[in-house]
Formats: sequence, C-alpha cells, structure tokens
Amino acid sequence: MSKFALLFIVVVMGGVAATFLVSGAASFILYQLIYFLNPGARWWSVEIPQLSYSFIAAVLMLFSLGIRYRQYTEVSPWRRQPAFKWMLALLVMYFLTNLYALNPAAHHRFTIDLAKLVVIVLVAYKLLNSERTLNAALWGYLIGATYIGYLATITGRNSGDRVEGIGLVDSPDANGVAAALVPAGALLMYYAWMGNWKVRMLCVFCGALIANGLVLINSRGAFLGVVAGSGLYLLYMIFSRYRGKGQRAMAIVIAIAGLSGALYVTDAQFWERMSTLQDLESRESGSGRVTFWLTTFDMLEDHPMGMGVQGYNQLASVYMDDATRGGVENRSVHSMWFQGLSEVGPVGFAFFLIMLVTLYRSTKRARRWVIANGDNRVYFKMLAIECGLISYLAAATFINQFRAEILYWMVMLVAVAVNVFYLQKVTEEKAAPVRGRRRNQSMVREAG
Repeated sequence: MSKFALLFIVVVMGGVAATFLVSGAASFILYQLIYFLNPGARWWSVEIPQLSYSFIAAVLMLFSLGIRYRQYTEVSPWRRQPAFKWMLALLVMYFLTNLYALNPAAHHRFTIDLAKLVVIVLVAYKLLNSERTLNAALWGYLIGATYIGYLATITGRNSGDRVEGIGLVDSPDANGVAAALVPAGALLMYYAWMGNWKVRMLCVFCGALIANGLVLINSRGAFLGVVAGSGLYLLYMIFSRYRGKGQRAMAIVIAIAGLSGALYVTDAQFWERMSTLQDLESRESGSGRVTFWLTTFDMLEDHPMGMGVQGYNQLASVYMDDATRGGVENRSVHSMWFQGLSEVGPVGFAFFLIMLVTLYRSTKRARRWVIANGDNRVYFKMLAIECGLISYLAAATFINQFRAEILYWMVMLVAVAVNVFYLQKVTEEKAAPVRGRRRNQSMVREAG
C-alpha cells in the first residue's frame, strides 16, 4: 500500500475515532480533508476500499448533531444568523427554477448537490461552537490546501503553462482548484502574525507549497483574489490602530518575507499570463469575457426568472456570434456573479447578495464589540476569515463558482466566528445577572 493510501486510511479512522471520543466537530474536519484529498480522483484510490467517504463523514456530522442537538442549539442557534435565512431562500429559488430550467436534468442534479451542501454548512455551524473547534476547522482547510499545493508541485505543469488533473470534487478544472487555495493567504498571515515560532514555521511550510501551487496552476482570477483579500488584510495589519505593541514591525517582516517568497516562486510563464489581465476583452484574457458577462442581461430579457443550471451554456451560441467571438458553443459565462444571475434570475441573485450583506453587518457588530472589550487578537482573527471570503469572491468573479463548496464554507466560518466571539459572549453577559438573582433567591429561601 502506498504512503498516500495509508495516510488516507489513517485520516479516516482518526476522524471517526475523534468524533466519538473528542468532539462532533471532528466529523466536519474529516469532511474537509476528504474533500481536498478527493480519493476518487487520485492514483492511489485503487488501494483503498471503494466507499463514499464524504457520505460517511456527512452521516457522522448528522449523528453528532442528533445525539446532542439540544446542547448544540443552546450555544449555536441558527435563528441568530440571518445570513442562513437568505441562504435557504436561495436554495428554494433553485428548486422553483426546476419548473422552467432549460436543462432540467442538469439543474435538478446540481440543485440536489447544493441542498446537500447547505445541510453540511448548517450542521457544521452548530458543531463548530467554540474557538478551539473553529481553529480546528481553519487548520483543516489550510492542511487540505497545502496538500493541493504539494500535489501541484510534484505534478508540475502538464498542460501548457498550467497544471491540470488535480481537481476537487466540485471544481475539476484548474481555475476552480486555484480559487479554493486563495483564502489561505489571509489566514496564514494571521497565524504567522499572532502565533508562536512553531506556528510560524508551519505557516511558512504551508504557505510555500500553496504559493507554488498557485503559480503552477497559473490562474489569473486566483492571482486577483490573493491581491484583493491578502492585500486588504496586510493593510489592516500595518495600518490598523487596533494592533498591539510591536505588531506593525512583525507585519512588515511578514510582508517582506511573503513578497520575497512570491517573487522567488514565480517565473516568466506566470507573469506572461498575468500580463493579459490588462485587457479583459482580448482573446488571451478569456475571449471577450466582459461580452460574455453582459450577454447575461440580453438572455434575461427573454428569461426574466433565470435559465437554470447550464441554461446560459445552451443559449450562448444564440445570443452571440460564433464567428466573431472565437467560439461560443456551450460556453460558460465565466463569472460567479453572472452565473448566479443567469441560473436563478434577479430574485435568486438578490437573495445571495442579501446573504452577504447581512453577514457583513453581523461581522461589523461583532468586531465593534470585541474591540470595545479590548480583544485585539480576536478582532484580527475575524478580519482574516472575512478577508479569506473576500479573496474567494474576488477570484470567483472570473470563474463559475456560485455553488462551490469553499464559498459556502467561508460564509459558514465567518458566521461561526460571529457566534463564538460575539453572540455567545453577549448571551452569557445577559444571563449572568439572571443567574445571580436566582442564586440570591435560593440563598434567601435556604436561610429562611
């Protein structure tokens, strides 16, 4: 048995054991690792039992929630996160779009996949109900992303100027894989900034493999995502008035080290491909990508409620000239935002935007509260998770990732941070006087 097959078996067995012996949150960590390891698509999969490992992890999650539902609900009620209400509304729109989708079979299949993902996200939110479990989930993601970076490194560019064939379950192409790695930038910067020397060494190791993987995959959208999210977080690290003593100097050291490492791993092929970003209408930059985006509005004039999954692909050759656009038969819209708009129309897309807006409002209140209580460390951790989500949204602007696992993971992780660092604390503060009064009343009764 190969070392990867053996490692996978150990991961699965360890995850199952940890679920029963340590915490139900371990089942979600197992789910994360299985997602990145993606055994069904790896060469070593012939050496392991042919089982649906993601299904096993999902069942473990549901079982963990079921046996302690009341306990989890007390600390992580769904109703206190308005973003989940809009996520469910979006899912309902996908089911309604079944009535008029242009490709009913594809739309139904991917709607069921989205429903499963929403269930996973809602269950994981309850299981990740402490800072310890949140950290475990963040590192579960980072370790998984590091494995993809390692896989890209040992595979090398095998398709022109990029790596192909190392895809994830829901993101088989190179651009989707690269987008999945992008949120790691801001998270690694936080842990390198706030962690001890051991954590910093681990961050350097993970960051090197992830950065090298991104360079080899050579995705322009991922590059913009890193610049947007990690760049924003770097500005907070250096210029925020809430940083602690000596943290600016450490932030500058991390920035210099990160930029030096990035320049070291990049090559001429990478910069040649990135240079095409200056003209989104050039053939080298996606064969008129902006035109593909704007054509969505022409389609919506005839299909105001959306066209369902792959509906845009079917209509591309009808609304665009194949001869002048470089081939548009079954072409995708190449943007998460316009993908969602084309699939579920303006109403469903509005639900998605409201979900993001309500999530931002929740995090804004939470960050104000933690600063008022003098917890700068938590403030910057919440910012790192938010910047990870921003990174993914920026990268997915140029690829079809509206229903991607990582996107909804990041939404859930931001919601978990709000719950752990704000909602739970506020609830405890409100409950403390009540408990005090009850204790005093009990003492009075005993004395009487």
